[in-house]
Parts: sequence; structure tokens; C-alpha cells
Amino acid sequence: MNQPYLVEAAEQAVPVGYKQTEVGMIPEDWFAYSLGQLSNFVTSGSRGWAKFYSNQGALFVRSQNVRNGKLDLEDSQFVTPKLGAEGDRTRLKLYDLLITITGNSVGNVALVKQDLGDAYISQHVGLVRLKNIEIANYVCMFLSPHSIGNFQILASQSGQSKPGLTLKDLNEFLIVIPTSQEEQVAIANALSDVDALLSELEKLIAKKQAIKIATMQQLLTGRTRLPQFSLREDGSPKGYKQSELGEVPEDWEFRTYGEVFLFLSTSTNSRADLYATGDYGYVHYGDIHTKWHNRLDLNTSELPRISSDLVSSSFLEDGDVIMADASEDYEGIGKSVEVSNVGKDKVVAGLHTFLLRDKEKQLSDGYRGYVHSIPEVKKSLDKMATGMKVYGVSKNNLKNILLPVPSKKEQTAITTVLSDMDEEIQTLDQRLNKIRHIKQGMMQELLTGKTRLVKPQVRE
Repeated sequence: MNQPYLVEAAEQAVPVGYKQTEVGMIPEDWFAYSLGQLSNFVTSGSRGWAKFYSNQGALFVRSQNVRNGKLDLEDSQFVTPKLGAEGDRTRLKLYDLLITITGNSVGNVALVKQDLGDAYISQHVGLVRLKNIEIANYVCMFLSPHSIGNFQILASQSGQSKPGLTLKDLNEFLIVIPTSQEEQVAIANALSDVDALLSELEKLIAKKQAIKIATMQQLLTGRTRLPQFSLREDGSPKGYKQSELGEVPEDWEFRTYGEVFLFLSTSTNSRADLYATGDYGYVHYGDIHTKWHNRLDLNTSELPRISSDLVSSSFLEDGDVIMADASEDYEGIGKSVEVSNVGKDKVVAGLHTFLLRDKEKQLSDGYRGYVHSIPEVKKSLDKMATGMKVYGVSKNNLKNILLPVPSKKEQTAITTVLSDMDEEIQTLDQRLNKIRHIKQGMMQELLTGKTRLVKPQVRE
């Protein structure tokens, strides 16, 4: 192996058993090598593959498939591969290391751990073929997000207007490696065990979310009635009636958004006006899309703040609904949250939102946040959305969208069922985030040698 990168110790005190390198302080029996030194070759995909797209054939790995140390092939593209040297150069092999080199996901890494058959990479993905595949898992861990190695990738983007990595960058990234293969394996295995736990939790959460969605579709349409609402007074089963929204329970009524809700004023500030401190809490439409599901509990959610002299809009009250009026995809059109536990704080709804207040309390607390998820309501929202790259719903169109309305007792019962599911998912999400933080701490300890899993050899 080539000579490792070392520098003289800095003026600061270096603990016994450690030394200073270009990537910081590491154990004296560890070494820092450039990725180029550890690799047979480093390359990337080339342009022009779009004309080879097909419904079947060779797997085509794109930047969206490279995620947090592993390949995510849920969104797969296939190609009829190029013939000759160009195709051979970008064809994947077992234990190849992949790094995203352009776009907003620059620096994501993944290791090819399974035989993909005939598979190739796009121009947005770098390929590193290591000389020694036994260190492949360790190197992937070292460069994964939140690790000391990934910080090099982030630092290389400083000052760039458009994120991107060159092959020169990839070759020069430094990898700190324990001399002992036993220690390399021990570190990789410890982090892999945490990854396996995270993966199982993610699968469980996805399963719970799928069950919740199915339950919502049944209860919010009345296709399935809770037992206490399924029978008439004479004991016979309740039936259904035809409506503009299709078949609905015979005892449900209908209202429009305009009949139920009062539309209040919102603010128009961008993220640039928001800070960690300020007079008012501020609900940004982007956070509605990414942070919350159907509810915004201000007891448990931290909001960005804004100065009072920058806004002149209505303040939130418990039970208000905030709808994002713009989305980059159809899934997010009309996404809403119901606000609770405002307390004495002053909070405003922000740019690209509608602030809706139930005028006569026709809907029960908690139920309002699920209204946009009623399948026929969501279809109406999607149908009325306009735009090319960003889809929006106008206030006038929204006012005319029809809502099926059960009795308030049934609304409350439905809300209880769905809220229990939400709380279970939230608990699992919290556990997932906690384990992610634990993993980050482990990476900082293990990949720098601050904590050793294998007793270092004593120098004679």
C-alpha cells in the first residue's frame, strides 16, 4: 500500500497513543490514505444514457438510488446498455463504492452488496473500485453522512454556487484506517448492526403508515363504520346513498369548505425573514409538507420565529386548519394540519398557506386535520390544482369543494382511532431519531479511534 498522508503534530497537546493527521487526531497505529491510493480506479457515468432507457434490461443506478450507505432500488430505471468500452467502464461489480457527485444529494454513498447482474451508473454517480474489497464496508461507513469522512465532502462544497464533486475530489478524499483488520471489521460490524436496527424500524413505520392510510380511506368515506354507528334504531344495518362524492352513508350530510370555514389572512414571508428567536411563531408551508402529518401540536413542535414588524396577519387559535396552497407534486396538494395547544403564544400562518377557521364548530376537534385526506376531497383538490412545476389551489376553488360530514360523535370516534395510530407512529419516529443520533455519536467515536473496540497493540 502507498505511503499514507501524515503531517507533523500541531502545537496543541496530542494525547499519548495518538497522532495528528490531515483529518484530525487518530490513534498512532492508524493511517490516513487517499481514496485514490486505495482504489484500482475512480470514474463516473457519462451523458447520453436517456436514449437507452427501456422497461426492462440492465439496472441503471441514479443519484436517487444512492442513500445513506446503501442502495435504494425502489425507484428503478432500466437501460439497454451501451456496447464497448463506455459500457464496460461504468458497469457495476460487487463491492463497488458509489458516491453521488452532482445535485442536492452530493456526498451520499452506497456499497454494492448484492449481485445486481448487468447494472450501470448515471452521470450523477461516481464509482470507486477498491483494491481490497475486505475494507469496502469500512470505507463506506467512513464516508457516510455524519461521519468524519463525509465532513470532507461537505467542506469541498464550500463557496460553490452549484453542488458537485470532481473525480479529482474523489481521489483526494482521505480515509482513516486501523492497521488491524480485526478492528476494521469490528467497527464496520458495530455500525452495521445499528443500520440493521434502523432498517427494521423504518420497515415497521412504513407498515404502520400503510395500515393508517388504509384505515383512513375506510373510516373517512364511511365504507367501514365503527360498530356504534353502523345500525339504525331498529337494529337493521345502515345503508348508503348516492351523492356527488359517490356512495356515502345514508346519515351523512354535506358541506363545502366555504360553508364550514372562514378564510383568514396569512403572512407572505420567506425563510430569509425567519430566525430562532422573534416575537411570533411562524408556520412555513414547507414544514407542513415535510414535518407534520395531520396535526400541529405546538406543545411538541418548535417553530421558526419572526419579528412583529414584518407581519400583519391573523393569529392562530386551537382548531384552526392551515393548508399548504402550493406543492411540487400531486401528493402534497392541499396538505393540511390542525393546530392545537397554541396557549399564550402568538403564531401566524405563512407564505403559500390558507388559514381556515371552523365558523360554527361543525367539525370536531382533531377531525379537521384529516378532512383533506378524504379520498374524494383529495381528488377534488388534485383536479382543481393548476401550474406546471408547482401546483396550486385557488381560494375560490377551495371554497366550492364538497365535504362529507358525519355526526360529531362519529367524527370524534374516527379521530380517536386515527389519533391513536398517529401517536404510535410518532413514538416509533422518535425512537428512530434517537437511534440515528446514537449512531452519529458512535461514528464520531469509532471512526476517529476515540473509542476502541479492539485493544491496541502495545509498542515494544
